[in-house]
Amino acid sequence: MFIDSHCHLFYDDFKNDITDVITRANDAGVQYFIVPATNHETAKQAIMLAEQYPSIFVSVGFHPLDLKEFSTERLALIEGMIAHPKVIAIGEIGIDYFYDTSPREYQKEIFSFQIELAIRKNLPIIVHTRDSVQDAVDIVIRYAKSYPEWRIEGKRGVFHCFTGDAAQAKALFDSKFLVSFPGPVTFKKSTMPNLIKEIGIENIMVETDSPYLTPVPFRGKRNEPSYIPLIAQKIAETLDISIDEVARITTANAIKLFALPIA
Repeated sequence: MFIDSHCHLFYDDFKNDITDVITRANDAGVQYFIVPATNHETAKQAIMLAEQYPSIFVSVGFHPLDLKEFSTERLALIEGMIAHPKVIAIGEIGIDYFYDTSPREYQKEIFSFQIELAIRKNLPIIVHTRDSVQDAVDIVIRYAKSYPEWRIEGKRGVFHCFTGDAAQAKALFDSKFLVSFPGPVTFKKSTMPNLIKEIGIENIMVETDSPYLTPVPFRGKRNEPSYIPLIAQKIAETLDISIDEVARITTANAIKLFALPIA
């Protein structure tokens, strides 16, 4: 069994065939889906999907590229959604210096606000970074040290689509964070396989980031959760282990991180 730990199934890309997408994923062994919102409106959409499909769980928060939608009132709306039984994390939150759509200090401030919400609710976080890994690592480690009771029985979060180095990954592991890898691990010039060789599989998950980052051989087309086994196979080949072992460990990591109510 696989879990797609990061897929945006509320996007318009899936509005005409979401049931078929889920069926194809199930046929490929992908049984559960974590759907991170990007603002208060997409959080509502994600929860509606989770109410329709038992296999979908939701994370709520403001993406760093959606901070034009942020306000303290809307953050209160997000906080109100946390009571929903299918909401299992705060995210997708983080920092993005590639597009720089908001001032960097403001991004870090809102990132911190949302980490503090996660700490109050004892929930894990899903972290987005682009050209900003070290700043994000420094912030989450500071919070982990300041609030040792946060997720004391579990993992504290995941850096999705991880693009940092081995030292950064190991620092995250030491603070009870995971990293996850999407389709680019299959790209010919990707450096992700070399990183995976350095850090091993014990603290990683797999994701599609659908509809983006489609793996080979479907690169250039819409991504979807049924392609998770392609990512897992590349990781298995990289580490010279079986794809079953990749499925077992990454699924167990996702269940523990998100405290999923599944066997």
